[in-house]
Amino acid sequence: MRVLILGGYGNFGQIIAQHLHKIAGIQLIIAGRNLVKAQQFAGKINAEAIQLDANQTDLANILKQQQINLLISTAGPFQGQNYAVAKAAIEANSHYIDLADGREFVCGINILHEQAQQQNVLVCAGASSVPGLSSAVINELLPAFSELRIIEIGISTSEKIPGKSTIEGMLAYCGKPIKQWVDGVWQNRFGWQNLSTHQFSEPVGKRSVAACDVPDLSLFPEYYKGVNTVTFSAGTGLKLTHYGTWFFSWLIRFGIIRKPQKYAAILHKNSLILERFGDGNSGMYIQLTGLDKNKKPLKLSWELIASANDGVNIPCLSSVALTRKLLTDKLVARGAMSSMGLLTLDEYLAELAGLRITTKLHELYPFS
Repeated sequence: MRVLILGGYGNFGQIIAQHLHKIAGIQLIIAGRNLVKAQQFAGKINAEAIQLDANQTDLANILKQQQINLLISTAGPFQGQNYAVAKAAIEANSHYIDLADGREFVCGINILHEQAQQQNVLVCAGASSVPGLSSAVINELLPAFSELRIIEIGISTSEKIPGKSTIEGMLAYCGKPIKQWVDGVWQNRFGWQNLSTHQFSEPVGKRSVAACDVPDLSLFPEYYKGVNTVTFSAGTGLKLTHYGTWFFSWLIRFGIIRKPQKYAAILHKNSLILERFGDGNSGMYIQLTGLDKNKKPLKLSWELIASANDGVNIPCLSSVALTRKLLTDKLVARGAMSSMGLLTLDEYLAELAGLRITTKLHELYPFS
């Protein structure tokens, strides 16, 4: 399988490539706008390198010439992005996977469903922690419930800063209204506000999290019938970075800052300076509340704890697991869809081998 990673020398692109190049039967092509950077990284993992821009009009032809079987796009931010790359992959009869976290982008990918089915390819948006891993966890725990009422998801990252495009994506909703399904109605929360705390297991401990916008907020109320609340929160392990972003969100909300994305580069640079003060620990939780098979109250909390900055792998492993399934013909889905439900929890956790990452399941009491 010839797999092209668009943005392959970026933060997430490199992590995906480092996982995939260990899998027999895959030939990697590292692609991006800077050919020198692509060649430098490709040389480290015995991969090919080409210069490629997501906006090229001849993208489909290049994919055909390169005989690409799968294109993985890490070229964000996906907020406000169109589906040109996915369309080019379909035209080239290539599977397509991206790491999009943009709510509208992921939820709207199904407009390409018929085209993708006609070409017998998979077009998968949002192959990341959410909804790829989050839906896998929920589907694993769902049989314990006769009724599922509340889904609460949260992520607290380590000090390791993602790429500038990821920060641009966050700034797209920071300080702006986010619709969340709460108590059976759509309510507005504001990006990186509505602060709360969550007690993770050690060594992460207590962390502050804030409201963030992800595809799950739209997908889960529709898919998991009867659920009356779906929330998502996120934060960073460094308090200065976390509360600094919270303060920045108020400047946006009050209209003092009108074009927040233009500050992405300086925020990224300053955050990199602060990395030295972090502890390398990160965590994710998914809490499900409802009734068990005997109609008694039940609350389960699934937790992932990562140390030594291995948590940066988590958003990338959905695409790795999906690629493995495509390679072995274990993924039969065709058409355009989100990553929701395409992986089992076991398939995802199998990709954690060798990483300093553990998972736990807690049944929470008292609860009424």
